Amino acid sequence: MLIRASSLLFALSFNVAVGWGAAPTVDFTRMGSVAVAGAFSGLDLFDTPASFPINPTTATILARAPNGTMTPVGFTSNGGKISAACYLDGKLYIGGLFSSVNSVSALNIASYDPSSRTFAPLGSDGNGLDNQVLSLHCDADTRTLWVGGAFKSPVAVGDEKAAYGGSVACYQPATGKWSPPPFTGLSGAGARVLAITPSSSRSALLFSGSFITSFQSNSSIQAISNPSVPQSSGATSFSSSLVPVPLTNAEIVAEPSTRANGFSDIKAILCPTGGDGPGQTWRSADGSRSVITVRTFRFITARGFRLGNTFLDGRGAKSFFITAIPDNDVVSLTYIDPATKQNVTCSDPCPILHDSAIPYQDFLLTTPRVITGFQVTINEWFGAGSGLHLLQLLSDGAFATAINGDNSPSCYAPGGSGVATDGNWRRVNAFTDIAGTTQDILTIDVSTSTSSATGPSLTWHPYISASGIYDVYFLIPGCRNLQDCGRRTSVKVTVFPGGGLPPQVTTISERVTDDTMQLIYNGPVYPNTPDFTSTVTLSLADNPEGPGQDGLYTLVADRVQFRLITANNGDVAFGNGTMSSVSTPGFGFFEWPLNSQGSVNATGILSNTTRTALDDLAQDVYAAIGGTTVNASPVSINVAFPQSSDSVIFAGSFNLSSHGLSNFAAYVAGNITRVGGNGLNGPVYAMIPSEDRQTLYVGGAFTDTADSNNNRFRGIAQYNVMTSSWSPVGGGVDGVVSSLSLVDGRLNVAGNFTHVLSTNAAAGGFASFDTKSQAWLNPGTYLIGSLSLAVDSDNGGGQEYIAGNLAVFRRYGADGFAMLENSKEGPVVVRTPAGQLSTVQSPRAQRRHLGASPHHQSHDNLPQKWQKRQTSSSGSLPVLPSAPAPAVLAGAFWTNSTSGSEVAIIGGNFSVQSSGIGLAVYDVKSRLYKPLVGSQVDGTVLALYVSGDTLFVGGDFAIPGGDGRSLAMYDLSQQVWKTGVLQGLEGSRPIVRSLTSAPSISDTLIVAGSFAVAGSSPCEAICAWNNAEKRWRSLGAGLRGEVASVDFAGPDYDLLVVGGALTLADGTSANVAQFSFSNSTWIPLGSTTGPVTAVVVNSLNSSSIFAAGRTGDNTKSYISHWNGFTWTTIDSGQWDGVTHVSQLRVVPLQDQHPGTDIIQSDRGLMMTGSLLSNSQGAMGSALYDGQAYHPYILTSASDGSSGFVSMLFNSISTFSFSRRRFLATGIVILISIAIATGIIFLLLLIGILWTICSRREGGLANPNPDDDSDNDSFNRHRPSSLLEHINAATRTTILGGATNDVAQGGARNARNMEESGPDGSGWARTETPNDLLGGTAGTAIDGAEDVYRPTRARYSFDGTGDGELSIGAGAEVVVLDDRDPAWWYARDVATGNEGIVPASYLY
Repeated sequence: MLIRASSLLFALSFNVAVGWGAAPTVDFTRMGSVAVAGAFSGLDLFDTPASFPINPTTATILARAPNGTMTPVGFTSNGGKISAACYLDGKLYIGGLFSSVNSVSALNIASYDPSSRTFAPLGSDGNGLDNQVLSLHCDADTRTLWVGGAFKSPVAVGDEKAAYGGSVACYQPATGKWSPPPFTGLSGAGARVLAITPSSSRSALLFSGSFITSFQSNSSIQAISNPSVPQSSGATSFSSSLVPVPLTNAEIVAEPSTRANGFSDIKAILCPTGGDGPGQTWRSADGSRSVITVRTFRFITARGFRLGNTFLDGRGAKSFFITAIPDNDVVSLTYIDPATKQNVTCSDPCPILHDSAIPYQDFLLTTPRVITGFQVTINEWFGAGSGLHLLQLLSDGAFATAINGDNSPSCYAPGGSGVATDGNWRRVNAFTDIAGTTQDILTIDVSTSTSSATGPSLTWHPYISASGIYDVYFLIPGCRNLQDCGRRTSVKVTVFPGGGLPPQVTTISERVTDDTMQLIYNGPVYPNTPDFTSTVTLSLADNPEGPGQDGLYTLVADRVQFRLITANNGDVAFGNGTMSSVSTPGFGFFEWPLNSQGSVNATGILSNTTRTALDDLAQDVYAAIGGTTVNASPVSINVAFPQSSDSVIFAGSFNLSSHGLSNFAAYVAGNITRVGGNGLNGPVYAMIPSEDRQTLYVGGAFTDTADSNNNRFRGIAQYNVMTSSWSPVGGGVDGVVSSLSLVDGRLNVAGNFTHVLSTNAAAGGFASFDTKSQAWLNPGTYLIGSLSLAVDSDNGGGQEYIAGNLAVFRRYGADGFAMLENSKEGPVVVRTPAGQLSTVQSPRAQRRHLGASPHHQSHDNLPQKWQKRQTSSSGSLPVLPSAPAPAVLAGAFWTNSTSGSEVAIIGGNFSVQSSGIGLAVYDVKSRLYKPLVGSQVDGTVLALYVSGDTLFVGGDFAIPGGDGRSLAMYDLSQQVWKTGVLQGLEGSRPIVRSLTSAPSISDTLIVAGSFAVAGSSPCEAICAWNNAEKRWRSLGAGLRGEVASVDFAGPDYDLLVVGGALTLADGTSANVAQFSFSNSTWIPLGSTTGPVTAVVVNSLNSSSIFAAGRTGDNTKSYISHWNGFTWTTIDSGQWDGVTHVSQLRVVPLQDQHPGTDIIQSDRGLMMTGSLLSNSQGAMGSALYDGQAYHPYILTSASDGSSGFVSMLFNSISTFSFSRRRFLATGIVILISIAIATGIIFLLLLIGILWTICSRREGGLANPNPDDDSDNDSFNRHRPSSLLEHINAATRTTILGGATNDVAQGGARNARNMEESGPDGSGWARTETPNDLLGGTAGTAIDGAEDVYRPTRARYSFDGTGDGELSIGAGAEVVVLDDRDPAWWYARDVATGNEGIVPASYLY
């Protein structure tokens, strides 16, 4: 079902970073499972500039993949909107208001071919339709595209144009031809078709919107008077029929007024809603002559005045006179004396009766008069002072102006007059010679070649209070004041008097110099309902007069005035006294049977033979709404849901006052009925049924039912058709829903909103709801804008299309967490969760939401960004950027030892499933979150570390029943908190920012952050927890200050590198310090520019360290490299002063770059945080290759501003930077066969030569074997496992270095490895078995136990023989095979070369 939606612009600024080349591709496969975390709602990987830049002034069309990610496929011209779409025969048809799509000229409608990714206009001329398209229906049975909207016809159809009645057209894709509908079209009441829906049997089409239909009727005509006007003997039937002029917007001053509470508001008497009393009555000051001055500042044709006295406390007016403005003359008035029933004339004074049986009196002018205001002077009074209960200005009958804002409802009227325009009419202020008075009118320019049928039009709908004989005047502004005399021409004005009387058409010349009132009709006007409005239309004359000017005519429109001549009462007969046949109007609904024969004209009066059971709905709606309001733009039937041939649920923007229903109702068996109460308390814009048609999903601008005010629904609700009951949809959204679609149980919601309310998750105009689980889903892509949903493909399971005006677009929607991986082709792919995190915070986090707390705790929503930071000092870290919930600030992977499945543990400031706070488990396979079982964190989690099945949690929090603050242990296998083990941290506010393991110290956890004492150990900022001994110990003499980041260095991980705002025990300031586990000493590493927020060691090399932070005065950011001697700044002024780096990582690359002295060619430096380039805009992470920074991840927060990336974390703790390259399987097999064959022959040859050499040496050197010395034996024997070593070397050659990589993964002191446990941010990762590195590379030869033992060379060995390894004394060596007692197979760590060496040469 096609659902209509409006596309409103959501005004948000958005800067796309462009101009940088694509970043080097990170090889995440070597890092295991990888995730990105932070405070963002959407993210994207940076690549070359997009083909479709996001522009909020255009409408964007997006293709939505099954996983939810969207890709822009097209954009409209500036100011364009997409209102509707449908899918037919492999093509998408879109309609709206635009002049082009993807620079292809197409007026308001186009087609899109997904196979060629091209747009095309419709029609042989390719011009489209002449105005906005609002609805589309693709009829698969007849292969017809039905189009509805606010247009008249296709553009340039020649002589066929007159055949189009407007608002509906048909297009045949097979022939490329347009045609009018068989019922010609729909018109009246703004003429907008908002939805086209198949009937329940699909044998008819239901058109809904804002238009008028008319069917024949034989009912009698009856004179109607407004029943809402109170009866008074001080008025006549004539005066009671005059419509009061609305004075709500007038300037009204009453002096002097009483100070009595409830009696000083003069506007309260313009249309009192209650009896004489407080809030309904005005009093003057006691004993004072009073003056009431009313100024409208525009011209009004007045016929009289209505005054009602007050009778409270014996007070009231006794006599008065009225002065006309602007002439300032006292007017003569006529009134009826209730006692004598005679007309009496008065001037100064005029008496006003003080009889409560006469609620008001009408005082009429002798002739109608044009005024801009009036003044009532009360000279005499009863009691202590004067006062009034009612004051109104009476028109000379009825009226309507071209400015709709001046057509507000009159007092006691069911509604006001209205006006509808077709064309680009513009508002113009006509000149007046009265100071302070304005007179606005509408004008429009048309080409002199325009015909009356194709030209613009304007329709007045004046509210008529009573039946009678009227003179109808057309007011023409003079061309002299508007200076457009040369372009004036003649117009055609048509009056529809109602009561079945034929319309009267008059051609009027607007070529008048001065303002003119032209009589256009004289005769009866008979309203058939109390809220009847007549119709007067203006259009270009059939034969316009005058040549025009510059090829243009100008049409002008001001007012129409219905001057009452005689008021009628009772039934009225016409002609010879028989009843006249009249038409019955209908509003907003029309049914057309598809099997109807012949053509009819639905813009005129339809024969009853074409009437269907549902057509009567339009008549009932017209009567219930009233002719007054059908011309106001908010009044419309927007959507319909047919249940049977005589039953339909309809919704929109309406008030059926006579039925007590608003915006949602049903029509069953000829009657409007209520369903689910009295409707909804706001307009409905979208409606779609479930697959079983038992549930209706309804979207709009409502918050609850019409008879409730509990805000249960908030823009979206579901209605049970069977039980006639309402229920919420996930708590609703915080704005207006304009469109809905349903695909495989997933309800897609589009509109103008920013969050879903049950979870408070960000949803910038688009959200997805699982109707089965009744939960909001991650929509897959992050958008901010006002969207209109399109359609699914023909079979219901293909491509979805979304359209609307976008301010922000991120390809991936995620609440602070997403997975990263490399596809088979190499590029990085983002995997977003299916579930969502919530912004619900713990009490502690809520209390600290506005506090200036350190590191990830400043939740103030500071825009671009942090201009008012506190100044950092030594021992104080800079405040981190805003991280409002939901924010993921820590993460680690854990492999369940029982099931073998891998999950991610995340921590931060968020809630999941309403019960989990601060911690959650993410299932990688199901892509769903679940809360951690047990007590919930009261605060914010900043660090996580997994050791076996134990999870260590650090941050700024407390756990009910836990051990102290900011640090806790959790048993993942048993799903319980471990209490009574850890001894808590102490300090004014202990905060843990880093948890990592110490490989050089077994079973030890390094805890760092801001604290003073750990347990009973006085270690500040950093401390070691021995899990086996269950005790804390300080690291050497310790530090003072705050630690932000930790990493390891040295061949045995025997050096700890710490970054922050630090002071050593001897008082030395050091933003980066190094601790040696071997001698328990701290040393400063040079002097950085300011406090450090992130540090990372490049492959354990203590002479290659990267640090990022902020200057000492906290005004700038910096990034530096340590070469073992000095720090060198490497940001080159690239980053703006507000940049904040939260983490640094050294990551492997798929393709090498030119290496530098700073970083090797096979890796890059990944920096994350809140980064703002001086030239490239904001981003969440960037990749540095030693020469340039490349934007990598772009993020957006829920409000559209740039997001914040806190970290990357991964599962494999040890990985290689050398990329392995694999040959195709077939080639590997052929090579293996060839090598195996060669090895066999080689071994035979070696065996022969070995035997010969051995015998020769034995015979010549030592004929007596018993005399062999150990040294001789060493020289004589080679490894018994030589064949195995050759096989290993061969396998290494075939697999491209796999064995070498595994050896690196197993040897903890290899220099070219990265330990991702201590990754520069302080977060540690769970260990993953080495066999994840691939193949059998990690299996010991012949099934023996692994031997990856680090050692050193005692002596130099010049390995000149085949398979021997040359080494120098003191060289670092990894022993790979030691089963031969004399010769060991080993690798030189420095060179990576492998071979055999004498066992005695190693120690």
